[in-house]
Amino acid sequence: MILRRWEDLPDYMRVPEVKPYYDLLYKKRFQLMLKRAFDFCLGLLVLIAVAIPMIVIAVWIKLDSKGPVFYRQERVTTYGKRFRIHKFRTMVSNADKIGTAVTVGNDSRITKVGQKLRHLRLDELPQVLDVLEGTMSFVGTRPEAVKYVEQYQPEFYATLLMPAGITSEASIRYKDEDKLLSAADDVDKVYVEKVLPAKMVWNLNSIERFSFLREILTMFRTVIAVIR
Repeated sequence: MILRRWEDLPDYMRVPEVKPYYDLLYKKRFQLMLKRAFDFCLGLLVLIAVAIPMIVIAVWIKLDSKGPVFYRQERVTTYGKRFRIHKFRTMVSNADKIGTAVTVGNDSRITKVGQKLRHLRLDELPQVLDVLEGTMSFVGTRPEAVKYVEQYQPEFYATLLMPAGITSEASIRYKDEDKLLSAADDVDKVYVEKVLPAKMVWNLNSIERFSFLREILTMFRTVIAVIR
């Protein structure tokens, strides 16, 4: 990853709240390039290792319910770029039209197979394709839906200085986010006003403390969290 010049950032990102984070990352440009090289190399190895299991899961999904294998919702990554994320479909095919963009613990839209995939985080496996493409990284702020990014506070835009990630410190600490939202009357409102700001505290802290070795540690901690 090559960090853009400050002058080349989108206008909405060139604000005083983002500048301190940009300056910190600018000093670590070599580590950012190392991060991208690591993502690509590991991504290739992971894809080779999980190719057959992914085919099995794809068949399992098709046998369980009608609809596509992948869920391709539009998300936001570096510098506000929009992309369609790769995830195994864990809900009914028209889930976006009958509910919110976030999922609650007792969500009736989740399929039987989807419930199992979510429990083991296997629905995230196809995101290795996004990592290889460069729209995502193994570690970074989870990519949010467009409608949530449009409600960001100015400081939150600092998370768009780096690629969105499969895992992060916030993901580890809020791995049961769906259960936290299950009791909410207005899921979107609670997510934007309470859950998202709380997660952003960890996301912004991760930028402040960014280092390549720290990200490797986050990956190990994620594996442990999933096993537990």
